[in-house]
Amino acid sequence: MSGFGHYDQTAQALEREIRRYARVINLDWDDTARLRTLAREALSCSPACRIGLLRHPDLMERSKGEFFALSELMLVTMRQSAQIGVHTRGGPAWKAFGRALYEEAENLPARAAAPSLP
Repeated sequence: MSGFGHYDQTAQALEREIRRYARVINLDWDDTARLRTLAREALSCSPACRIGLLRHPDLMERSKGEFFALSELMLVTMRQSAQIGVHTRGGPAWKAFGRALYEEAENLPARAAAPSLP
C-alpha cells in the first residue's frame, strides 16, 4: 500500500514531537495518573484554550499547549487512516497517551467526546 505511506510517516513524526514535548513537561510514560489527568485536560481544552496555552509566556504552559495540539493531530491521523482502512501505529508515547485519551473520553458525556475521537 505505497499510496498510504504518509500515515506511517506522520505517526513517526508525531511520535518524535510528542516525546519531545513530554520531556519538557516532565511526563513519565509510566505515570498513569498523570497521563489520565493530561488526557482529561486535553479533551476538555477547546481550540481557544490550546491557542491560549500556545501563546502563554510560561514555557511549561506553551509546551503543554503543543502537546495537546499534537495529541489532536494524533487522533485526526488515526481517524483519517481508519476511514480508508489503514491501521496507523505509533510508538510507545503515542500508545500510552492514546490509551489515556480513550480511557478519559469514555468518562465524558457523549456529546463532548464525539468530535475529538476517531
